[in-house]
Amino acid sequence: MVYTSTKSHVAKNMAKADRSKSIDQVQSNVSTPVREGITDGWLNGVTRVASPNFNQRPADTEINLLVIHNISLPPGEYGGDHIERFFTNQLDHSLHPFFKEIEGLKVSSHLLIKRNGEVVQFVPFNQRAWHAGLSVFQTVENCNDFSIGIELEGEDDVPYTSHQYSVLADITRSLMAEYPAISMDRIVGHQHISPGRKTDPGAAFDWTGYFAQVSDGTGDDSRVV
Repeated sequence: MVYTSTKSHVAKNMAKADRSKSIDQVQSNVSTPVREGITDGWLNGVTRVASPNFNQRPADTEINLLVIHNISLPPGEYGGDHIERFFTNQLDHSLHPFFKEIEGLKVSSHLLIKRNGEVVQFVPFNQRAWHAGLSVFQTVENCNDFSIGIELEGEDDVPYTSHQYSVLADITRSLMAEYPAISMDRIVGHQHISPGRKTDPGAAFDWTGYFAQVSDGTGDDSRVV
């Protein structure tokens, strides 16, 4: 899922982030500690904001793919609760011209990792979040059926934060432990399963560094990207 624009508003809007509020609480200025483990499809130790935008996976479907995305709402602006509201169909579309362009869309991801490392979960992993859209991985279509989607707050050409990489690596190891079919060669970006249609997480995402952090805890050094 990518809703991005240029860098022109980044510096201005980073300053706004400290004053923004989420749906349920004031944003933290430090990364969220992720307690290892998953219970009933929910990651332990993170904020839950339940989205109605999901359905059941097809019967007997093995979860075997992790898809990394990015999102910023409005494009190029960070902080606030617009993403949470978008994924729960509560976004006030009068607040920004771009919001009119996405009015009526019903989408979600399993997780969102904010710039400061805060983690929000919208859909339990055993359910089918609506994050990938038209997609294919190794000739198998409809990646939503068998994948987990993680959104990083960011843009294709803006570096992600150290908090985000650290938390993403921790979560990845937890997911690989819970769902062993998610191997290192089955971790991809939205751009890889929807080429020509999607571009996230983009050139700014450090795949080498991310895989190295994951490998530090798994010993698996294989690569797909």
